[in-house]
Amino acid sequence: MYDLLIRNARLVTPSGMADSDLAIAGGKIAALLPRGAGEAKKEIDAKGKLAFPGAIDTHAHLNEPGYTWREDYAHGTVAAAVGGFTTVIDMPLQNTPSLIAADLIDQKVAAVSPNACVDFCLWGGLVPGNFDELRAMDEKGCVAFKVFLSPTSEDYGSMSYGDTYEAMQIVRQFGGRIGFHCEDFSIIDRLEKKMKREQRLDWRAYLDSRPVAAEVIATEAVIELTRATGCKSYICHVSSPDAAQKIKEAQQQGLDVVAETCAHYLTMTEQDVLEKGPICKCSPPLRTEEERDRLWNYVIDGTISAIGSDHSPCTWEEKTVENMGKKIETVFDAWGGMTGIQTVFQTMFSEGCKKGRLTPVQLAQVMCEKPAKVFGLWGQKGALAEGFDADVVLLDPDRAWEVTADSLYYVNQISSYVGRKGVGMPVMTLLRGEVLAEDGKWTGRRGLGKMLRKGASVCAD
Repeated sequence: MYDLLIRNARLVTPSGMADSDLAIAGGKIAALLPRGAGEAKKEIDAKGKLAFPGAIDTHAHLNEPGYTWREDYAHGTVAAAVGGFTTVIDMPLQNTPSLIAADLIDQKVAAVSPNACVDFCLWGGLVPGNFDELRAMDEKGCVAFKVFLSPTSEDYGSMSYGDTYEAMQIVRQFGGRIGFHCEDFSIIDRLEKKMKREQRLDWRAYLDSRPVAAEVIATEAVIELTRATGCKSYICHVSSPDAAQKIKEAQQQGLDVVAETCAHYLTMTEQDVLEKGPICKCSPPLRTEEERDRLWNYVIDGTISAIGSDHSPCTWEEKTVENMGKKIETVFDAWGGMTGIQTVFQTMFSEGCKKGRLTPVQLAQVMCEKPAKVFGLWGQKGALAEGFDADVVLLDPDRAWEVTADSLYYVNQISSYVGRKGVGMPVMTLLRGEVLAEDGKWTGRRGLGKMLRKGASVCAD
C-alpha cells in the first residue's frame, strides 16, 4: 500500500504528458499507475489539474543570516512553496557574512535550517582573495560559485577578467561551475559617473548607464574564458536577446555555458521602470518591448536552461528614502532588486503556456528538469519519475489570479508583480509527499526543508 495517491491529474513528465495516477511512498515517487490502480493510506483527487515536478529557483537572495529585515528563510521559503518552488538555490551575498569561506557554510546551515520550509542549495561566493577556499567550499556542498563582473556592494568584491581567468583554472580542477553577473565594470562605472556629472539623475539615465553593450561584452568575455580554461560557466539573469545569441553560438560550439533568465525580463520592459521607478529597478535593467519579445525565442529553442526569480528583497525605505543608513539622493542610490519568488511559476505558466509560447513539458524543462541537471540534483529533483523525490505542484490551468500585496508571504510585501493578472495557478505544493501549501495559503511545517548537495541525497540532520 502506498502512502499517497494523486488521482486524475495530467502529469507533466520528461517524456510528455501522461494520464496516470501518481503513487508516493517514503517521500519518493513510487510509480506512475493506470487510472484507478493501486491503494494508498490517503488519496488526493486532482481532476482538472496539471501535476508538475516541484520547481527549482536557481537564483534567490534570502538574506539570512544578516539582513533579515529584508527577507529570511521563515518567510522566503514559505513564499517559495506557495508559488510552486520546492527547491531554492540561495545566493552567497546579502548575508552577513557573505558565504566566501568553507567554515561559514556550517554556520549558515545551522542558522537557516530550523525555518527552511523547502529544500535549499547554496551558491558559494567567489571574490578576489578567497581562491584558496573554493575547493573546500565545493566539498562542503556549494553547488556553484557566484562572480560579479560589475560594480557590487562593499562587502562583496567584483572580479576582473584576470581574477576570473585564474579562478576558473582552479574551479575546473574539481569540476565546479561559476555563475556570472555579466555587466562590464568599466562601462557601467564610467557611464554612471558621466550621468552624475551631467546631473542626469532620472530613470532614463539609470537605464542608459547600463546598456546592452555592457552585458554583451561581459558575456563574450566569459565565453572566451570558458573556452580558454575549460571551466563550466553559468550566465545569470540574461536580460538581452543579443547576449542570449552569443550564448547560443557558444553552446553550438560545444562549450559548457548555461544560460538563465528571470520572469521579469520576459514580462516587463523599460517602460515599467520609467513609469513605476524604484519598484522596477534591477540589474541588468529591464529592456525594450522588442528585446523582451525576442528573449522568449531563446527560452523556446532551449538556449536558456533556467528561469529564476532573482528574488532580491528590501524595505520600501531602501527603495525610496534610505539605503543602508545613507539618504537616497538619486536613482543610482535606490536599492536595486526585484521580489518574485512567490509569483514566478504562475507568471511563466500564464505568459508561456496560456499564450501558446511554451507547452507544459517545455515549462517543466526550464523550471525543473534542466536546473536539476545543471546543479547536480538530477535523479533526486526535477521530474515526476520513479525514484525521484515526491515534489509535486498541482496547478489549475484555468484559475484566474491577480497578485495582491496582502497575498505575499515576504517580510516586505512589496513587489513589481503586484497588480499583475493571469491564468493558471498553483493550488497545492508537496515536498517529498508532504503538503506544504494549498489554495495560495501556507499549510506546512517549518524545518521540513533540508540542504541539498550535488549528486547526493538530502543531507543528514
